[in-house]
Amino acid sequence: MRKRAKDVRSIEAWIREIPMNYEILYKMTALAAMICLAGCTTGPDFKRPVAPAVEGYLSTPLAAHTANASESPRVLEGGRRNLHWWQEFASPKLDNLIGDALQRSPTLAGSLATLRQAQELYAAQTGSTRYPQVAANLGAQRQRSSSSASGMADDSREFSLYNAGVGVKYNLDLAGGNRRAAEALLARADYQQYQVDGARLTLIGNIVTSAITQARLSEQIQTTETILRIQEEQLGLTREKVRLGQAAPDNVLAMQTLVEQTRAGIPLLRNQLQQNNHLLAVLAGRAPGEKELPSFALDEFTLPDDLPLIVPSDLVRVRPDIQAAEALLHAANAEYGVAIANLYPQINLSADLGSQALTTGALFGGDSVVWSLVGQLTQPLFNPELPAKKRAALAAFDAATANYQTVVLESLREVADVLRALENDSQRLTALSAADLAAQKLLDSMRRRYDLGAASYFELLTVEQQSQQTKIDLIEVQAQRFVNCAAFYQAMGAGGNATEAVPFIEVSAE
Repeated sequence: MRKRAKDVRSIEAWIREIPMNYEILYKMTALAAMICLAGCTTGPDFKRPVAPAVEGYLSTPLAAHTANASESPRVLEGGRRNLHWWQEFASPKLDNLIGDALQRSPTLAGSLATLRQAQELYAAQTGSTRYPQVAANLGAQRQRSSSSASGMADDSREFSLYNAGVGVKYNLDLAGGNRRAAEALLARADYQQYQVDGARLTLIGNIVTSAITQARLSEQIQTTETILRIQEEQLGLTREKVRLGQAAPDNVLAMQTLVEQTRAGIPLLRNQLQQNNHLLAVLAGRAPGEKELPSFALDEFTLPDDLPLIVPSDLVRVRPDIQAAEALLHAANAEYGVAIANLYPQINLSADLGSQALTTGALFGGDSVVWSLVGQLTQPLFNPELPAKKRAALAAFDAATANYQTVVLESLREVADVLRALENDSQRLTALSAADLAAQKLLDSMRRRYDLGAASYFELLTVEQQSQQTKIDLIEVQAQRFVNCAAFYQAMGAGGNATEAVPFIEVSAE
């Protein structure tokens, strides 16, 4: 009991001396912080690439009738962007499917997890280099020593050694290598953020395209089945004519060929529809056989009134793929700074404060206090690896610059392609609408002639078949126009911003 009381008093005395003992650590930390603030950062500071100097996407303007057509969306430069652009199609079923997909998509969930990983790596880098590292230690060891000379009697003894203390380590980062490394990690976190935005935009665009494709294929299958029914009736009439001697047997074979060709096309369309439905299910985060998907029809969709066209200088600031390429360029610039900083002197400070004694009772006594302060300066004199890494980092920066330029050019090309596709869709729709109207008028005229006995039923079926074939082409161009409107929104980078879903809080001193 007396020994325990003595140990307690020794501990209390050691605790009262802690402010004085830690004064050395406090001064060293303050000095390190002052030196760190006075340090410089090597390497060039990152500057955002200059926006493209071109004012438009096309060498010649869009056709005037395309921009002013009452039934076609108007392409307006500088229009208001709708981040929920899929709602412009006015399909509640599509809105619900996209909302469900954004919650269930494993692709999007994987991108978000990768983003969190990049953010935590940045936090780890800043936490390990921006602030001193403090660690407590407690140890005990058993030793045996001998003071006897060779050939004399053994005078060895055994004893225990106990130690406890706190250690502080800090890299002054005078050349700014740590800060450049953190800057590179932050840029890569930004890259992952834009990857999330791009994955979200791609997911939405693919769902819209698949829903429209489903509607197109369903209607084309129905129309093709109608054509098959008409051809089968024509085949029956041809056989009857052959039986009555009014037609040659070859006419039956020719008609039968058309029937079987049309019949063979239906499974092909049905297979495309089934594969499209499987894709739509996976995009929505479901297994193909998990749940029945909603069915879509083209008349359920509405074309947007206006398509907001962003000028190229603004496009590079909003498209996720261009922003991601810029983030990689920023990271390469910072990593080049790290390679330069490694050529400069490195200063490391470390301090230890603790106690060391032969017994646990004396471990916390005033006479057992030990401390050390170590400063180390390292300057590479001959290391061929460092200059080579610097040149490699510069080459990586040049590659990132070329990649950024490629992404920008490809983005401009994509917008130009979509604009021309919308223009050609409008012209093709105008022609096919006129053809469909003419086919309907011809069909109505043929029906009146058939009712009056001036035309045969076979002639009526032939005209009806031509009308149905024109309808198939009209369905295709109507669906393609919806698809190209969705592609336009994707090309403008609308709807990809998912920043609010995963807020990024930078680690600060507070």
